[in-house]
Amino acid sequence: MDAEHRILSRGYVLVEDGRIVAVGEGAPPAASAERIDATGMVVMPGFVDTHAHAGHTLTKGLGSESETWMNIAGRIYAEAVDAEFWAAEAALSALERIKCGTTTAALLFGGGPDIMRTEAPEAALAHLTTVADMGAREILAIGPNRPTSDHVYRKYTRDGHAEIRVSPEAQLDVCAELIDAFGAGGNQRIAVSLPVFTAKELEQQSVYNLSDKTRNLAREKGVLFIQDGHRDGSIAANAEALELFDDLSLLAHCIELTEEDIAALKRTGAKVAHNPSALMSVYGRCPATELMESGIVVSLGTDAAAPDRSFDMFRNMFQAHRYHARHFKDDAVLPPAQLLDMATMGGARALSMESEIGSLEPGKRADIILVNMRQPHLWPSAHPVQRLARFASGADVDTTIVDGRILMRGRKLVSHDEDAILDRAERAFRLMIERAGLG
Repeated sequence: MDAEHRILSRGYVLVEDGRIVAVGEGAPPAASAERIDATGMVVMPGFVDTHAHAGHTLTKGLGSESETWMNIAGRIYAEAVDAEFWAAEAALSALERIKCGTTTAALLFGGGPDIMRTEAPEAALAHLTTVADMGAREILAIGPNRPTSDHVYRKYTRDGHAEIRVSPEAQLDVCAELIDAFGAGGNQRIAVSLPVFTAKELEQQSVYNLSDKTRNLAREKGVLFIQDGHRDGSIAANAEALELFDDLSLLAHCIELTEEDIAALKRTGAKVAHNPSALMSVYGRCPATELMESGIVVSLGTDAAAPDRSFDMFRNMFQAHRYHARHFKDDAVLPPAQLLDMATMGGARALSMESEIGSLEPGKRADIILVNMRQPHLWPSAHPVQRLARFASGADVDTTIVDGRILMRGRKLVSHDEDAILDRAERAFRLMIERAGLG
């Protein structure tokens, strides 16, 4: 996935101190290095998932339809979880991503704009330290709730729980504390999130002030600014009212955009996370192909994991093709190489990390996956790009490497017990269900 999209049929990637130092054909120059035999496999950069959610792997499937699930998830995140829930869920989420070949992901912390667990740092710390232990690379987007509702959370102790009221101003203080704790250069980073407000909502002084403070925090700290759910003129409204966006802004979904929305994206340099498997892509269309043609960066996100979708980026590449081919009645739309770019380099550009990840090039971090192509659905071995984008799935990933550290090999985690992770998640799920009265 370099600039030339080279395919090396007999190649090597040499890694030292967590970075790629050479890529070429023939025998590698360091004969004494540890060797991974990738015969019969494709060696490629790890996937970059630019939009997903923390918490959802333990709430998926709770509810027969989306509105029911959303209400249940909101109640759970506010009333039925503790730090152990966030740690257990983080391990399960990271496990799924590692096994699907996703080496970097951007996750919103919680299930929506009104259930961000940023009233205190403990929940986010539990999540991030667990992901760090798993070895995955992640950007966690944290931020305030809407100021127009009364938010009450439960804090659990050994003796029961206490109810605490949550203010957006206190949440922003916690966000600043977490940004300072994790910095900007590590494998776990913090982004700032803000609910998406309509033009009408921005007329409320409390909404305007909160948006202004949140934007200022992101720019003062130099971190990504991430929003979930733009549609129908909301980009233009926020750009006009607040100058809310710049080239460190990543906006998810972006359906039914107006001409003014698209003009605002082009003017500000904001990027788009397109989620073809998400419910919002059912409610309206993200004009991803048209945006890319106009020079706007568009990446792929899974919107995982609930209520009905996984972290499998292969699945999202396939769905993206069908989504837009059906719209244009043209299956030449989004060819395989472009889909792979959206899932790797496009994701890196969307996260402003293109100098670090997204391709196999000297100097970049060694985020690498090996895909086992010697399988019936991927055979014969010709046309690897087409095979990957059209036929492969996350279950075909054999090896996952982040920063030169082998996390999975032969579809088995190297440093963690998968059964222990599943059992821990099960315990957290059962306790959550009991506390929420859903048993």
